Amino acid sequence: MSAVLEYAKDNHDAFVSDLIALLRIPTVSTDPAYASDVARGAEWLADHMQGIGVDHVEVVRTEGHPIVYAEHLPHDDRPTVLIYGHYDVQPPDPVELWDSPPFEPTQKNNTLYARGACDDKGQMMMHVKAIESFLAVGEQPPVNLKFLIEGEEECGSPSLAPFIESHRDKLEADVVLISDTAMFAEDVPSITYGLRGLAYVEVELTGPNRDLHSGIYGGAVHNPANTLSRMIADLHDEDHRITVKGFYDNVIPLTEEERETFASLPFKPEEWLGEIGLSEAITEGDYSVKEAISARPTLDVNGLWSGYQGEGAKTVLPSKAGAKISCRLVPDQDPIEIAEKLKAHFETHVPDTMTLQFKNLHGGHPVLIDTSHPAMQAAADAIESVFGKEPYFTREGGSIPIVADFKRLLGLDSVLMGFGLNSDAIHSPNEHFGLDRYAKGIEASIRFQMEYNGA
Repeated sequence: MSAVLEYAKDNHDAFVSDLIALLRIPTVSTDPAYASDVARGAEWLADHMQGIGVDHVEVVRTEGHPIVYAEHLPHDDRPTVLIYGHYDVQPPDPVELWDSPPFEPTQKNNTLYARGACDDKGQMMMHVKAIESFLAVGEQPPVNLKFLIEGEEECGSPSLAPFIESHRDKLEADVVLISDTAMFAEDVPSITYGLRGLAYVEVELTGPNRDLHSGIYGGAVHNPANTLSRMIADLHDEDHRITVKGFYDNVIPLTEEERETFASLPFKPEEWLGEIGLSEAITEGDYSVKEAISARPTLDVNGLWSGYQGEGAKTVLPSKAGAKISCRLVPDQDPIEIAEKLKAHFETHVPDTMTLQFKNLHGGHPVLIDTSHPAMQAAADAIESVFGKEPYFTREGGSIPIVADFKRLLGLDSVLMGFGLNSDAIHSPNEHFGLDRYAKGIEASIRFQMEYNGA
């Protein structure tokens, strides 16, 4: 393995150049105007993987954006690792807030700035470069590898689950390896063993059949904006618990061991608050900030609209008021059940003077992974070799719905071995990825394959 690691070290600059080439392609999956660029990104990735010697690579057409599938299976008697990632990216807007153009990758202070640098092109390419390092020195990777790289993660992965369902045999493996999460901190390596799920809904109240003059009608007409504001305010009690009936019914409580682990993490709430410009945290009950943002369920308004919102004054009594609401879920909450409970809650509280429109937009299941799984232990050993310290096992507050799909459709657990940071500004202007972490991620992928083969 020393030759493989030496190759990765010696070719760091070339590996960065290859990542830059992919980052230049604006693979924005949510905007149809970029469809040809997304297709171009898939072709680039497939050509690159073929060029480094991966045995089989194909671009799979879907009803949406293409999937890049590849496999390198040199062994009959060794584990198979399915590597998942995505080559699509978020829109760069607002472009004017970028310090450098989002699709003209810029290096500064050993950091690469570009849309997709961390999420997920940089992290996905770590595994491509790991297999390249084996093949370039004439060695086969110590495990069988399959790659499933999609182009629709940022728009909900509509084509991925159908692809998995129709290709179960093709995707047969022992474990899934994913690098699309964050480390705990720059010098604090971690492996994610829990992800929150998601229920995302939209509600809209309609009162009068048109916007009304507030001077003529005000005082005798029920205002949808006032009513919806009150309904939203009542979604939490004074202890910040969610008041929707049955919301907590299936929540698995944190164990004392888990709470002790959370308390032992080198997390400083005051620094976390300072980064977002706040002086005080508001959590549910007695839960700590770290517990609240990663291991407890939430309900948050993501958007509100009603009435006149332009410059100056317009004395209007609005006909409609609406809101988008997301709930982050924990085991064993079900996104469909939670959406139904939200719908029942709003239906119970809507006044007779108004009508309610409720839409369940999308969702995903929460995930907990057994940290004693051999692949999790192999990942921990690999990361400890790279960083010189044992990684923490942590939960993450975000959602990766495909992780639950891998378990549901293929029966596979996932190892979430991420090298991003929460400060990498993913989905925001000036997204970036530390090139030292890019190098460490490549080394960790190489070492994981060695460790898992021997596990």
